[in-house]
Amino acid sequence: MDAGADIPLFNHLKGLYHMNRFLGRIADFIRETDKLLFLLCIFASGFGCVAVLSATHPSGSLRRFAMQVIALAIGVVAAAVISSIDYKNIAKFWPLITAGSLALVFLTFFIGYAPEGTDDKAWLLLPGGLSLQPAELLKIAFVITFGLHISYDKEKINKPLHLLLLCIHGAIPVVLIHFQGDDGTAMVFAVMFLAMLFAAGVKLRYFIIAGVLVLISLPFIWFFVMNSDQQARIISLLNPEDDLLGDGWQQWRGRVALASGGLFGQGLFNGPHVQSETVPEGYNDFIIASIGEEMGLVGVLVVILLLAAICIRILKIAHNARDTLGSTICVGIFAMLAAQIVINLGMCFSVLPVVGVTLPFFSAGGTSLACLFLGIGLALSVYMHRNSRTIYLREL
Repeated sequence: MDAGADIPLFNHLKGLYHMNRFLGRIADFIRETDKLLFLLCIFASGFGCVAVLSATHPSGSLRRFAMQVIALAIGVVAAAVISSIDYKNIAKFWPLITAGSLALVFLTFFIGYAPEGTDDKAWLLLPGGLSLQPAELLKIAFVITFGLHISYDKEKINKPLHLLLLCIHGAIPVVLIHFQGDDGTAMVFAVMFLAMLFAAGVKLRYFIIAGVLVLISLPFIWFFVMNSDQQARIISLLNPEDDLLGDGWQQWRGRVALASGGLFGQGLFNGPHVQSETVPEGYNDFIIASIGEEMGLVGVLVVILLLAAICIRILKIAHNARDTLGSTICVGIFAMLAAQIVINLGMCFSVLPVVGVTLPFFSAGGTSLACLFLGIGLALSVYMHRNSRTIYLREL
């Protein structure tokens, strides 16, 4: 037989071999991953895309909806890739991850810009009219680095010096984002920090001491840390009827939209307040008000149940993790989601002041959605590497 004729056959067999390995790895991934968590996140994001489409429909532009769908697709792929890598190997790159995320945040102090509807210069403008919110990437970096720090100090975590260093570590993103002007996100970082410390076994007395110190410092925070706008939002929350056309306007319009939805809602693209764009940020911070008007109480409950199921599933992964690093990472992702959910719903239900925190998986925002899936990818990595059954990882 002619040797040259063997080359196409060899290349063909080689291609079949690589295709078989690729398909095998996909099959192994599907078998080993936490399918329920992945599907819950995809379904919640798909639901969110539909809500964003309806809330932005009056503008006649599909840009926000298109960006949300693109971010969802990128996020799903990124989560699948990250989950296939051992989270311990990812954590080894913590210097690069930290330096990159902090550098982007620092850039906002020099070239940051504030999109329409916000006064916080917390975004970076990218080519093509796109934007990036570095704080979202910093959340993921913090989960990795702080989880790694805790895993190193696990046996000495209640010794004052080690706890002090952990507190300094946790304070860095909180203070940095506060000076950036995004106090809502700073609060999310604070909750992540406290939750990860609590899960790591820090004694309760330290939390009690910290709570007392915060209470004592409240007058100082009110007069010297909070600006007049922040103070006005809290005053408006305590006396909403006194300033319905000022600082209380957004929450009042959100409540009106929620109330008009009834049990089953007005129907998609039919909410009178949503479609007349009288709900400020109805596609973003107040997306739950848009959902409430068009899908009713039932739609709101579905959103809450979906988010609760995602959070519970992540906590379950944390419980079954093989080591401190894995469990702490999952607790950090859980705390990030839970803090945003509670703060956002509290804003929309007029229980908490408006601080500009979005609803995970539902509010418009490509950076936020894509980074959420980075966090979900880390949680899935902890799940997939909880034991030695992950076949395809040993083949890579």
